[in-house]
Amino acid sequence: MSNKQRCKWVGNNPIMIEYHDKEWGLPLYDDKKIFEAIVLDSFQAGLSWSTIMNKRENFRKAFANFDVEKVAKFKENKLQELLEDAGIIRNKLKIYASVTNAQEFIKVQKEFGSFSNYMWQFVNHKPIVNKHSHIKEVPASTKESDAMSKDMKKRGFKFCGTTICYAFMQAVGMINDHTVDCFRYKAVIIK
Repeated sequence: MSNKQRCKWVGNNPIMIEYHDKEWGLPLYDDKKIFEAIVLDSFQAGLSWSTIMNKRENFRKAFANFDVEKVAKFKENKLQELLEDAGIIRNKLKIYASVTNAQEFIKVQKEFGSFSNYMWQFVNHKPIVNKHSHIKEVPASTKESDAMSKDMKKRGFKFCGTTICYAFMQAVGMINDHTVDCFRYKAVIIK
């Protein structure tokens, strides 16, 4: 495994390697996994992705295995419990935003049939395949992430700025930003 060429951001953390090799950039259509990505990306704001990935299992336990219906119904006592949970990021705004985002997520599912249908419209229902040779070429945002961010904010989502939306779009395979020398670059392209 270690002799494979990967995107430079991965480093040598086994959790990050596993995430990169099996999930990051693979087009995602399952709403439960998409909700997990939204929660994790909103908590990542201002932090490193490895910080979030190292706490992923704790987030999974804290947020009812990313069951959007359950998270949408979290009450004040549960939110206070989360604020005391050292296994996750104890940021009050992000914790409360997760409940708001779950409620908005459910509204979008009702309107579009699934959250997947909603989010994929921002890339014309087809992944954008970039051809970056180096991580420095990867942008922090694009017109697509700008549009997604603007629409999500209008709907009431929190922690959904254009940079967070772009990171989310990369994670769920709406944008293939594996560098061209990475062994996953061609593997995630759906023809």
